[in-house]
Amino acid sequence: MSEPLFEKIALIGIGLIGSSLARVVRREGLARHIAISTRRPETLKRAEELKLGDSYTTDAKAAVRDADLVIVSVPVGASGTVAEEIAPALKKGAILTDVGSTKQSVIAQMSPFVPEGVHFIPGHPLAGTENSGPDAGFPDLFDNRWCIFTPLPDTDPEALEKLTEFWRRCGSNIDTMTPEHHDMTLAIVSHLPHIIAYNIVGTADDLENVTKSEVIKYSASGFRDFTRLAASDPTMWRDVCLHNKDAILEMLARFSEDLSSLQRAIRWGDSDKLFDLFTRTRAIRRSIIQAGQDIDVPDFGRQVVEHPSK
Repeated sequence: MSEPLFEKIALIGIGLIGSSLARVVRREGLARHIAISTRRPETLKRAEELKLGDSYTTDAKAAVRDADLVIVSVPVGASGTVAEEIAPALKKGAILTDVGSTKQSVIAQMSPFVPEGVHFIPGHPLAGTENSGPDAGFPDLFDNRWCIFTPLPDTDPEALEKLTEFWRRCGSNIDTMTPEHHDMTLAIVSHLPHIIAYNIVGTADDLENVTKSEVIKYSASGFRDFTRLAASDPTMWRDVCLHNKDAILEMLARFSEDLSSLQRAIRWGDSDKLFDLFTRTRAIRRSIIQAGQDIDVPDFGRQVVEHPSK
């Protein structure tokens, strides 16, 4: 176990990401004290039952007091409210970061409330499952997954390096990019797939000639994999759509154009075009496995995510 990087870490929000962080921080000895805050008393009680931290409170200001690292892990639409609440209690020299899936919006919401002397470094770990809540977390969630930082122009290099080392010890690979580039990239690799999944599952549910029992009965096919994405936290994905709408709408427009092209190929029996598309996309799947971002095992490795201890 390495020497702690921080005396005190405050986790604001204890869902999948927050609870996974609590577990890996404890396992790796990254802090001497883990303070946990969440707005719902029942969630806080469950976090305490799981012994995820050292102190527990529904008062976010109390949690961040004297903290060296504050990680905001809430739906992106709540980022500004949380920043405004905790700002008076943040100590000079503290690092303030987040885990939100949109960066331009989070920066716009949080930046006005960051006190002078506090290092605000927006971040986004590209890791997750469809599950949520403090029970959903596990310490290996970030292993070999990317954590992207979108530093501000005046970001302190030493603070950035310390936060980088923190996420490295959590198991992550590190990259940096502009907030604009992050939001456009995530719109295609994350946001659009979830939106499509939600829409397909909703369409299947609405079809009058397919009963719900049949949808469930035959869901061992591709539909099942869409339902996994569509089971993700509704509040989080509502906020993502509202706070990255420009990039998402652009990706939806491009997707609609490609879908129209595919529709024409099917209608006119263009077998070459269909075969070329399916060959190209199959190669992309293989490249993702080769890059270590998924595993080539039966059932898409689902049992590893659902039962990480195995």
